[in-house]
Amino acid sequence: MTVAPEAPAVYSRTGETTPTRYRDRMRYDADTVHAILDEALVGHVSFVASGRPHILPLVFGRDGSRVYLHVSSGSHLALAVRDAGEEGLPVSFAVTHADALVLSRSAMHHSLDFRCVVAHGPLRRVTDEAETAHGWSVLLDHMVPGRSADTRPPSAKEAAQTGLFALDLDAVAAKVRSHGLAEDEADLALDHWAGVVPLRTVADAPRPDAGVDGEVPAYLAAWLADRA
Repeated sequence: MTVAPEAPAVYSRTGETTPTRYRDRMRYDADTVHAILDEALVGHVSFVASGRPHILPLVFGRDGSRVYLHVSSGSHLALAVRDAGEEGLPVSFAVTHADALVLSRSAMHHSLDFRCVVAHGPLRRVTDEAETAHGWSVLLDHMVPGRSADTRPPSAKEAAQTGLFALDLDAVAAKVRSHGLAEDEADLALDHWAGVVPLRTVADAPRPDAGVDGEVPAYLAAWLADRA
């Protein structure tokens, strides 16, 4: 089994993770990067295949400095990874949280308070049996901690139809905007409403499938309580 790399306290800055503007918004410490990743439920993977750009929204999970994700074995992404060989397919991976709408007096100063993480690197297909089992547990427990112990593992047929892929977090950074309004002094006297509208994700009451005991498992109840 390929063990996930241990995360550094601070990720190294690279050309890919150093922006040309707003460098003060960048965060390279692992605590910030990991917290943003762990809170997100969907990540987007961008890549080039057959000379065309592609982007896919995918469920994922983080283990140390590695991200696991899954996709159909017949998808453009899976086929591109296969064709890339042992070196892996160069991809970009991103998650974003919209934390607040920033409504300015000026049209040009409208914005969004947000937190995002972008990572760059080679994506590889996981072939080791032990790592595959571990990666699926990481994915499920990312969705709801404790979920992997309450599911049937993938069958051999399912594992062949849906591949598990890994991206190591080497070239990675977070970007955070959290300062709300940034008004021009000349606009402060204008008679337009201005302010910040906080946004958050909440979870509604679960709907059990037919034949399932209506009592919510303890691990799910705890996860729901955090998102009420």
